[in-house]
Amino acid sequence: MHEISCLLDVRQTLAEGPLWDDRTGRLLWCDIAGQAIHSYDWESGERQSWQFPDAVGSFGLCDNGCFVVARRKCVVLFDPVSGEETLVAEIETDNSRTRNNDGKVGPDGAFYLGTMDDVTPRQPIAALYRVTADGSVSKITDSLTVSNGLAWSPDGRRLYHAETRPGFIDVWDFDPLSGAASNRRRLIDLNETIGLPDGATIDAEGNYWSAGVSAGVVNCISPEGRIIETVEMPVRTPTMPCFCGPDLDTLVVTSLQRKNEPELMARYPMSGSLFAFKPGVRGLPPYRFRTE
Repeated sequence: MHEISCLLDVRQTLAEGPLWDDRTGRLLWCDIAGQAIHSYDWESGERQSWQFPDAVGSFGLCDNGCFVVARRKCVVLFDPVSGEETLVAEIETDNSRTRNNDGKVGPDGAFYLGTMDDVTPRQPIAALYRVTADGSVSKITDSLTVSNGLAWSPDGRRLYHAETRPGFIDVWDFDPLSGAASNRRRLIDLNETIGLPDGATIDAEGNYWSAGVSAGVVNCISPEGRIIETVEMPVRTPTMPCFCGPDLDTLVVTSLQRKNEPELMARYPMSGSLFAFKPGVRGLPPYRFRTE
């Protein structure tokens, strides 16, 4: 049994994308609905926020100190010191139903970004893309509903990706130098009770930690696709785990609020906050977006 604590009582609408910055010793995350990126200094507790003009679906760290940010319909480079923003690429501007969602920097220094149908009932009209600093956008796969759960194996040779609905995790063979993804196959099928897969991370042993957003759990899944541990969270709707801290031994988990379900909110009043526990394994440092 893990001792789970509330790291940050923020109760945001849609806290997502926790990310450890090993250069500055900060935990970063975004509130998609709040249109912001937030930071928390691990040692001092100092907090900082940056506001954006529309939804922040995800973001990553850059090799030059900037953030690569997936706003609703575009990818930008954002300087957290000056506040200056530079457009990298536009994504699905011809489809008003979709928005940018889960994204991460890969071993090859590119930004991987999935979209989602933002209108219910959701349709399989989203896709997964690879974006580079020169503005090149290549599509990895399409016919997705809610793209999520991006992560790479410790050696960078496996790419993991989740479809939150209907609920499965796939894996590709991946070239960590070129970014080529091939041989897609199913890792595991999940459901509402087990935990539909939202955001995810990989530990140093190669296990995939998936936020079960429908079941109030974080599932640890082996490289062979077997659930080896299920951690019950203090909220019903965890959104994404990330290994944080100087030793990368603390798993921080973001969560969301379902304000249209008052009974659920009453039962889980801390929804939308960030939680932490020691899983007994370590994570891996983040990759950085190659700007040149």
